[in-house]
Amino acid sequence: MKVLINGCNGKMGQEVAKEVKMAQDMDVVCGVDRIDTGDNAFPVFTKIADIDILPDVIIDFSVPKATFEILEFAKQQHIPIVIATTGFSEKEMKKIEHDAEKLPIFKSANMSYEINLMAKIVSDLALKLENSDIEIVETHHNRKIDSPSGTALILADSINDALQQEMTYEYNRHAKREKRTKKEIGIHSIRGGTEVGKHSVIFFGDHESFEITHHCTSRSVFARGAIKAAEFVLHKENGLYKMNDML
Repeated sequence: MKVLINGCNGKMGQEVAKEVKMAQDMDVVCGVDRIDTGDNAFPVFTKIADIDILPDVIIDFSVPKATFEILEFAKQQHIPIVIATTGFSEKEMKKIEHDAEKLPIFKSANMSYEINLMAKIVSDLALKLENSDIEIVETHHNRKIDSPSGTALILADSINDALQQEMTYEYNRHAKREKRTKKEIGIHSIRGGTEVGKHSVIFFGDHESFEITHHCTSRSVFARGAIKAAEFVLHKENGLYKMNDML
């Protein structure tokens, strides 16, 4: 399987390259990034129009602007793509859904199996722990651009889906002077150091609380997940696929 990595010079792009190198049945044939550092073992293109090597699949760990640039290339060549980039607006997500009518797209804000298992667990807990105050705390390194994390939104959405979309998300409680309601999920972002990713969902009841936490200590977890997604989407029909489809 021939792989193109979009955002190949980023930390996640480098992790994907390492994991692919260790695999026996796949190879990184090229990468795309803003600059060619000369440090990669494969050709790197700084302009989409210059790409003259066609991969079997694209793995995208970049930023939304770069995602849509490589997505246009993928549509033109009808190449399946794994989008692991986060920070998309609602309008941008609608565009991805629309583009999935023209090619196979695998989209997940978190490529970890355990995080997606956690999403299932907290959705079940939301139904069992009625009338709880629900708070989500996510922690990432000091270079992460988007906030809250895509993973925090995955967890919030799974809870909200279980509760029939009754909940609203509160990101800025410090700007208000009023008590919280039962129909809100507080989402809090912490940025510092080299933390890869930590997510906690806390259910506060009367005189007790229930907390579940996922702590990732290596980016290789996400790289391996992206590679599995690439294998999954490679021969799929046009459409938008998610982690639950693969699991």
